[in-house]
Amino acid sequence: MTGFNLIDALIFLAAILALGYAGAQSYLVIRAEEGTEKMREISRAIREGAQAFLSREYKTVFLVGTVITILIALGLYTSSNPFESLKLALGFAVGAAGSALAGYVGMYVSVRANVRTAQVARGGKLDPAMRFAFRGGSVTGLSVAGFALLGLAAFYVGYGGDILEMTGFIFGASLMSLFARVGGGIYTKGADVGADLVGKVEAGIPEDDPRNPAVIADNVGDNVGDCAGMAADLFETYVVTAVSTMLLAYLLKDISGAFPNAVVFPLVVGAWAIVATLAGFPFVRISSGGGTIMGALYKGMIATTVVGLLGLGMLSYLLMNAAWVPVFIASAAGLAVMLVIVFSTDYFTGTGRRPVTSIATAAQGGAGTVVIEGMAVGLEATLVPVIAIVAGILTSYGLMDYLAPANVDPVHFGLYGIGLAAASMLSVTGMIISIDAFGPITDNAGGIAEMADLPSEARAVTDPLDAVGNTTKAVTKGYAVGSAALASLVLFAAYFQAASAYTSLTAADLAINNPLVVVGLLVGATLPFFFTAFLMRAVGTAAQAVVEEVRRQFRTIRGIMEGTAKPEYGPAVDIVTQTAIHELALPAAIGVVTPLAVGFLLGPVALGGLLIGVILSGLPLAIFMTTGGGAWDNAKKFIEGGHFGGKGSDAHRAAVVGDTVGDATKDTAGPAINPLIKVVNTVSILFVALIVAHNLVHFLP
Repeated sequence: MTGFNLIDALIFLAAILALGYAGAQSYLVIRAEEGTEKMREISRAIREGAQAFLSREYKTVFLVGTVITILIALGLYTSSNPFESLKLALGFAVGAAGSALAGYVGMYVSVRANVRTAQVARGGKLDPAMRFAFRGGSVTGLSVAGFALLGLAAFYVGYGGDILEMTGFIFGASLMSLFARVGGGIYTKGADVGADLVGKVEAGIPEDDPRNPAVIADNVGDNVGDCAGMAADLFETYVVTAVSTMLLAYLLKDISGAFPNAVVFPLVVGAWAIVATLAGFPFVRISSGGGTIMGALYKGMIATTVVGLLGLGMLSYLLMNAAWVPVFIASAAGLAVMLVIVFSTDYFTGTGRRPVTSIATAAQGGAGTVVIEGMAVGLEATLVPVIAIVAGILTSYGLMDYLAPANVDPVHFGLYGIGLAAASMLSVTGMIISIDAFGPITDNAGGIAEMADLPSEARAVTDPLDAVGNTTKAVTKGYAVGSAALASLVLFAAYFQAASAYTSLTAADLAINNPLVVVGLLVGATLPFFFTAFLMRAVGTAAQAVVEEVRRQFRTIRGIMEGTAKPEYGPAVDIVTQTAIHELALPAAIGVVTPLAVGFLLGPVALGGLLIGVILSGLPLAIFMTTGGGAWDNAKKFIEGGHFGGKGSDAHRAAVVGDTVGDATKDTAGPAINPLIKVVNTVSILFVALIVAHNLVHFLP
């Protein structure tokens, strides 16, 4: 048991500070001017479409969540501890609700900041429009961090420091994140691909052209996928990373016993992260001497990282006693991994960089060479992040193991070091999410500017903001993938410790010469590929339905192409909404059912192999899909900037095909692998006691 103390109070205070700041910035965004009646009309259509999708998605998730809550409460009931299952069920419900709320708040502000950003852009100055869009993004960033930290602190204090009882909370957040990523991803790319195939490729009209009946659905998708989906995803990442590290310290009694603050330390890091994020916000501005938009965003991220690093040193010294030096080094290693992943992703997806220009050059040979070169870039992009993660693991584990105090098992201390490396990445979560949410706001602002026929000085502002927004979304996906990998390794260590508590499982049981381990590895390594197959196909299904609807309107509504008749935007929105809701159920079920099936049929050893396999294949596959897709997208934008013939050229048409393939990988299939990895791990931890007691292998002779 743990009592409420000063550290707990400061954690709660930080969470309230984050939510207070988010509320104040929301007020400042909403009170700003919306622009002309035409701009307001377009914004309302986007807002209503996004609201309709989230309402239908959340109703579906509510029904599923209610069933799972009841199953947890009844299925995990034990007479020796009758209230434990109720606590787990409550945690699941609150975790799912918190993730949903984080996504809703982010989208609520995003669909209101877009038109106001376009209005600010009418002034013809880049920096004010950039800072206004970032203000809208900061609401999402601080809301996610605030809600996550508040929920974690409440359960930690409310459950008396019993971290095992908090596993329901992370399962709820993980499952909701999976739904949000899958549903939002199918929606956004189904609409985007469908709009591009008929609008750009067949009709030869520009992106965001108001004559395209799917243009509103496309803009809605930016918000439900890249804003609400990413917010739910990183809420889950925040929660899972913190709890997995806390759980590891809790299960390894020699660590928590020797260092009483080891369990709560990740929450303290999260609290300081809010201070670091607020300190970094003022640095997000374009230098008067001719700075860039991406440079302004990076200044804020670097400032946040520096403040976060200083705080980690101070907190390590104050709370971790004689072990503060290795604790600080392990934490710093996590931040170093984050920076390498961010800048590597920027290199592989940045407009004008070698990978993107190579794809643009390949476009001169046609769509086939574009697809081949884009795949090569995505595959190449996996190396540096994996090396960074490996270096971070070896540094954090090795130094903690080597410098472990005499009264602590070095191996246990090393595992905790990996957890601290993952937890330290929380130091920049608020800033990273703010940068990510900046993307859909500027994307929508560019669309509104084009559809509302704003003057050239406004487009001169919204166009570069839109182009940078694509890179920011790619960078934040890289961060999400890297943090998922480290967090999942810690979750696996926590699973192993939890399973060992119920059986005689040892590290030797997970040796590669054990057939059960090999079977688990093969199933786990295959799971991300099988899972993403459904998502890719779902995007194709949604896109095809949009294509048919747009073609129908072009045939039957006279005057659309001449601009004398207005297309019907509603049907395309409804089609993508219905398809996305219909298609999200099976992939989500795969993530939950697979670990349970393997666990109950083949036992905890095979399940351990599955968890390792999911991490090993899921990490590079996610990087390949997200980074390669971003490179395809920016190669298209590079050509649209006047290279290799510019818009309408053969190279441009080929690049659009590559971008169409990349849309499904970077915004649907790739990002969904992150919550998949963590859902599989959290389900395994939550049901480990039942799996140990009731698996089929256990009853075989």
